[in-house]
Order: sequence, then structure tokens, then C-alpha cells
Amino acid sequence: MRIVSALALLTVAIAGTVLAAPEPVTAAASLPTAPQSLESVNYPGRYVRHLSNAGQLAAVTASSDAQTKRDATFTVVNGLASPTCYSFQTKDGLFLRHRDWRLRVDPNTGDQTFRADATFCAVAGSVAGSISLVSYNYPDRRIRHRDFALTLDAYQDIPQFRADSSFRLAAPWAPKTTKNPVIPGLFADPHLTVLNGRYYLYPTTDGYASWSGTYYKAFSSTDLVNWTDHGVILDHGPDVSWADNSAWAPAVAAKNGRYYLYFSGGLASGNTAKQLGVAVADSPTGPFRDALGQPLIRSGQYSGQAIDPMVFTDTDGRSYLYWGQGVARVVPLNDDMVSFDPAQVRVITPAGYNEAPFVFERNGVYYFMWSENDTRSEDYRVAYATGPSPLGPWTKRGIVLQKRLDAGIKGPGHHSVVRAPGSDTWYVAYHRFAVPAGNGTNRETAIDRLEFHSDGTIRPILPTL
Repeated sequence: MRIVSALALLTVAIAGTVLAAPEPVTAAASLPTAPQSLESVNYPGRYVRHLSNAGQLAAVTASSDAQTKRDATFTVVNGLASPTCYSFQTKDGLFLRHRDWRLRVDPNTGDQTFRADATFCAVAGSVAGSISLVSYNYPDRRIRHRDFALTLDAYQDIPQFRADSSFRLAAPWAPKTTKNPVIPGLFADPHLTVLNGRYYLYPTTDGYASWSGTYYKAFSSTDLVNWTDHGVILDHGPDVSWADNSAWAPAVAAKNGRYYLYFSGGLASGNTAKQLGVAVADSPTGPFRDALGQPLIRSGQYSGQAIDPMVFTDTDGRSYLYWGQGVARVVPLNDDMVSFDPAQVRVITPAGYNEAPFVFERNGVYYFMWSENDTRSEDYRVAYATGPSPLGPWTKRGIVLQKRLDAGIKGPGHHSVVRAPGSDTWYVAYHRFAVPAGNGTNRETAIDRLEFHSDGTIRPILPTL
């Protein structure tokens, strides 16, 4: 059968009543974030699909043409307005949303209204194993079909409405055929690391106009293919007193049996200044708490924008903090990992540097990498230098990761590098414009191999779909 078995995909805790007040709701069912098709409960064989952008309920069979199957497939992703709910992304990179109570698909503009219109919370449907999709911003309304058109209607506690608004998750008519993105949805600035023998991925939550996201999630994997979503690990709103906006570019380091999350943050008041903070946890998946109750590096304390922190720990146990847009800086951290001597701050800005510093060591050679150009440009790219120590001096070696227009890949950058445990196999995680309909605020996370020439220089990295 195509239908995914009942509660294997849902952990349902049904609320006894439907919220009537116009306040966002919290998901009562957990959905797999992966490609899915949605089949009507009372019209088996008819699936949610889009046609000329309009949402409808249409018959789909094994003999349907490829475009119909593609239009009837949605990737369930992190909710654009809430991580406890969901958004539904088409194979063409558009999002299912409501407008004038009709369901349609549109490109994500990233503003608050679009994100809310494109977010739905899952509750139990009318039959076992089915779901009903509640509007995030109109929680008294649910997606239903009426004359096979998809609408957002006020909930009625009657059998007909419950059936019309219930869907079964089914195997996707157009399954994922690419390796990347490695996690579904819009995520950028990925920090990939190994902790306790397991891979952990810490990205910026993307899809927000002006990059105004407020929280970080953690993902983990044993094979860089299958990822576990550990949920929100730090939220600027309730968790950080000095920032409520612009949750950018997290990086995690381990020391002294604890885990330290370095992050950028700003205010939603229109003040564009960013500051760097550090949070601490007893687990790689948090929850993290603000370690200082104030920024580690304040806006204006040094020239250049205080964003994009990265921590490298050398073989002697000494840890170094790198950061900055426009100007690259490094400073040794104290053993507490939350302080440093300002007198030891150094400027190490190479030619072409814009942001996203990253440092690693291999065979006694230190590699300093960064992103050039603007993340909104398809020419965003990664360059690197080598040196004899974590502080340099650095010799620029060139560009190693850049766009690949023959595959529709634009703006690959803001990367991190990790070595597979116990080997000399290396990987690079980076973001790119979401394929095919992304841009500088609709980005996705990819992972590819990073390889070296015999002289230790890095081979050009081939970004892949």
C-alpha cells in the first residue's frame, strides 16, 4: 500500500477542543519532515496538488504524468512561523499558503504575514492515522476540500467537515532523488562538527525577511544522511535578554565536559547592530542558557560587524575564537570558554574576505577559510589560506567552492569542515540558494566531500544536488 501506516508517522495527542481565539496553536501531531503526498480520507485516490498555483484535490494514479505526480508531492518542512508546526514546500520550491481563504502555492517572501499564512499545525484527523491541518494564524480554521477546491474554513464539529478536512500521509508520488539538501527546509550557515563520535549540525533558521529568525535547532546523524531533529536549543525571545532577533551563524565547541554555543544576535527594534553571545549546556542538544547575561562581544567594540563566530581548539587544548564581517579577528579564549584578554585580539583579514571564518588543522597545516561576496549574490563563494599556526601568518591559496550554474546551484558559502572520526575523510557543509526557487534569504544546507592534493592544498569542491 502507498499509505504510510497509521500512527507510525504520528505521535498524536488530541486536544479536546478547537481553539476559537485568533492565537497561534501548537502542533498536536508530529509529522516526518520529508517528501509526502496527502490523500483525502473521504475521496481515496484524490490528493492535495497545485495546478496553476491553486490548491485542489485531484485524482493521481500510477499512470498519471510526471508533472501531476510532481504537483501532488510536498516536502514537510520546519514551520516558517513556528518550529512546532509545519510548512509544505513544493518540488518547485514554493510553499502552500492561504490567501483570501483559498489555498495556493507561492514563493516565500519571508515577511511575517506570509510565514504565518504558510504554517499549519497538525492535529488528529477523523480516522486513525489521518491528520487535519489547522491554520497557524487562524486556529479556528482548517484546510478542507469543497467541490475539490482547497479552502481554509471555520471548523465545524460535524462528520462531513471532519472528513473533508482529514488527510492521510502517503508515500510521495515524486520522491526525493537528490543527495542535497541534507535536511529539508530552509537552513543556512551550517556548523557541522563531531561530538562524542556523532555528527551534529547547527544551522541558522532561514526563510525570514532580513534574516530576522529568532531560534536555533540542532540535528544529529551517524552517517551524514539520516538526521534526527532535536528541536529548538536556544530561542532569543525567552532565552537571551540582550537580543530578540537575527539569530545567525551558530557554532558549538566542547570543553570541560560542557558545550558552548557561540551566536550572533540583534534587536527587532530597527537597530541593525549585531553582537556576539555564548550559551552553555550539559548536552550537545541543549537546552542552552545564556552564559553571561550580556554579549561576549558588543557592537562597536571592534570595527566590522560582530557576527559569524567560530571556535577552533588546537591539539594542545587551546581554543581560539574567530569572528567578523568586513574584518576578520581571532583571540585565544580563556579556559572558561566565555572570556578572553582583549589585548590578545588580532586582525587577520585576507584579501577578498567578507565573513564566515572557519579554521581547521590537518597534518600540522592550519587552514583558514572564509566567504567572499554577499550571501544574496549567486557569486557568494569560499576561499582559503594556509599557515603554520591558528594565528597565521596566512598565505592565500584561492577559491575552492563556488556556483555551479549547470546544476542550478547558486551562492554556495558560509561553510564548515569536519573530519570523519578515525579517518582522513573530510566533509564540507555549506548553504546555497534553495534549488530551484531560492535566493539570499531562502537557502538550504548541503554537504559534500572535501579532498586534498598530495601537497596538502584543497581540491576544488564540486557542489552537488
